[in-house]
Amino acid sequence: MAIKTRRDFLKKTGTGLLAATMPAIASADPKNTQIIEDLQKNAGPNDKIRLAVVGMGIMGYNNLAAAVKVPGVEFVAACDLYDGRLTRAKELYGDNIATTRNYRELLDRKDIDAICVATSDHWHDRITIDALNKGKSVYCEKPMVHKIEEGYAVIEAEKKSGKTLQVGSQRASSILYHKAAELYKSGAIGQLIIAEANTDRFSANGAWQYSIPTDASEKTVDWKGFLGDAPVRDFDPLRFFRWRNYQDYGTGVAGDLFVHLFTGLHVVLGSQGPNRIFASGGLRFWKDGRDVPDVMLAVVDYPQTASHAAFNLQIRVNFVDSGGGSNLLRLIGTEGTMELGWGQIIIKKNKLDDAPGYGGWDSYETFSSAQQKEYEKWYKAKYPVNYAMKDPGEQIYQTPDGYDDNVAHWTSFINGIRTGAKVTEDGSFGLRSAGPSLATNLSYFGNKVINWDPVKMAVIS
Repeated sequence: MAIKTRRDFLKKTGTGLLAATMPAIASADPKNTQIIEDLQKNAGPNDKIRLAVVGMGIMGYNNLAAAVKVPGVEFVAACDLYDGRLTRAKELYGDNIATTRNYRELLDRKDIDAICVATSDHWHDRITIDALNKGKSVYCEKPMVHKIEEGYAVIEAEKKSGKTLQVGSQRASSILYHKAAELYKSGAIGQLIIAEANTDRFSANGAWQYSIPTDASEKTVDWKGFLGDAPVRDFDPLRFFRWRNYQDYGTGVAGDLFVHLFTGLHVVLGSQGPNRIFASGGLRFWKDGRDVPDVMLAVVDYPQTASHAAFNLQIRVNFVDSGGGSNLLRLIGTEGTMELGWGQIIIKKNKLDDAPGYGGWDSYETFSSAQQKEYEKWYKAKYPVNYAMKDPGEQIYQTPDGYDDNVAHWTSFINGIRTGAKVTEDGSFGLRSAGPSLATNLSYFGNKVINWDPVKMAVIS
């Protein structure tokens, strides 16, 4: 169904297709909008948050672009292990930007308030803990950790330091997902029965075949610094610039993309997570030396809680989608479905009724003509609402033009630093999204079911 503007509201009834307007969803949850307005009003010249970014790759620059849109944020320093990225930082942000290969130099600077950690996954915990221990607030890219067990030390450092930690899965701050949570809580789809989540891609960049500079060498890259606690091996530009493809440094499709899907689901439902996970998949197309799958699927069980009934989740990521890719969270309830895609929510109402079938695809049509007439008379009297119910159609909600949930997520982080307010994705929330994601890797590579404790954030052995 085509949507021409962000204010389109389409309602299909039994008599045809009607159109009406409704506001974009920004007004439904003004929290982040209000925060950024307050920052614009109150951020004075002496009220700056001085930011350093560690890891100036794709997500380093994406996060920086969002961060500097938040009033009062000043980018002052960059760290990366490839010289070309540091040169680029100065080209884009000026020669006054300090650059280094050693992140510890930035932690020793008293004039830096916050650190963005956008490195390979296997460095997330170490840099985050070091920064918190040095009194810096931290924005750590997802997944929060490379291994589940590393998450507990990060949370402990967060608590001990008293500093703000925001994990970078921006759906936690999205007004789209907060509107979906409001709709779900209101009973828009009834009791949740099953959920489906997927991210599908069809491109070399989408499958992490990132560009490798022609000057890549041990002179321009700090290979030893990159390895850290990973196994020692000779310099390999593929592993440095395409680290997501290797278990030594990354977490595969689960850590890169499942974590977003879990984040969005947990925001909508107010859930702490699943209790059982089984994953399958394989390396089907991108056979370029990587040791992680390009197709991964998981069946995930969620227990009953105060915020939702027990339900099942089907989650999928594939890098071989010739249809062009998609990103969708679909919640199927007793009274309809809710679909969350790029920038919009679609609710389709279709109440599931426990009345017996009637009409096509029913044994009714095998009865004699006389019995069909008798049964029809009885059914209409017994179930008048079910018989008369019309298809109430669709409701569509869209984010405002130009809305950016990454900016909203950074706004939450900066507001947390300034006021001490709780951020939308602290260490515990981050581990409750990363944990089930990384557990799918444990299931896939171990060919076994993983039992997960969503409260304790731990694998149950």
